[in-house]
Amino acid sequence: MTRLTALLVLMLAALPANAEDVVLGLSRDQVSISTDFDGSEILIFGAVKREVPIAEPPLQVIVTVEGPDQRLTVRRKERRFGIWVNADAVEVDAAPSFYAIATSAPWEEVITHTEDLRHGISIPRVIRSVGAPMTVLDSQNFTRAVIRINENSGTYALNEDTVTLREQTLFDTSISMPANLTEGAYPTRIFLTREGKVVSSYSTEIEVRKVGLERWLFTMSREQPLIYGLMSLAIAIAAGWGASAAFRLVRGN
Repeated sequence: MTRLTALLVLMLAALPANAEDVVLGLSRDQVSISTDFDGSEILIFGAVKREVPIAEPPLQVIVTVEGPDQRLTVRRKERRFGIWVNADAVEVDAAPSFYAIATSAPWEEVITHTEDLRHGISIPRVIRSVGAPMTVLDSQNFTRAVIRINENSGTYALNEDTVTLREQTLFDTSISMPANLTEGAYPTRIFLTREGKVVSSYSTEIEVRKVGLERWLFTMSREQPLIYGLMSLAIAIAAGWGASAAFRLVRGN
């Protein structure tokens, strides 16, 4: 090994693994779903740890929060003989039950198409639909339908310019989570980008759990479905009888 080669090896070994890294904080890392739960808001904040001076062009930040995956069957309705019927169907192998993205600038400025493909950040990239029947020639329309329905319900969202980045060092944003959350782990990712390329990333999780009566009913429905079904039937009968008795009482007066 020559002296120049040895010097280059020593220089590379002395370089930090990442010149800029994420130091993250969460206002809460657990969301509890109770009977009166009507949604939650998570504050995500952090800082950029540097081993080198602030460089140009400036950094951008992307934050994602993703709910547990679910398997879906998407059906297309067609009008036949004057009535609407189910026609083609496509199986979506995995689609997040919730997915929110927050960025520090417009989407086109924070990441390139190639980097999005590599890291799977945008909403279409987190939906996996491997195959479709040979008779379906426009399977991408079914994936778009999943995205459109979830965007309209508020469970999918791209929130541009909602990450505040101060002095290229401190950042914060808030993610609104709806009332109809699915229980489970919610992976949370933070990406630092420069000129559309990811220079650092960080991952953690937010736990969403049912508590109190919600937890008791959920556990019973899974572990003792017969008792759960009988109890639901008894409650329905009691509610019907109570409504009927109240109606008779009102009529009697």
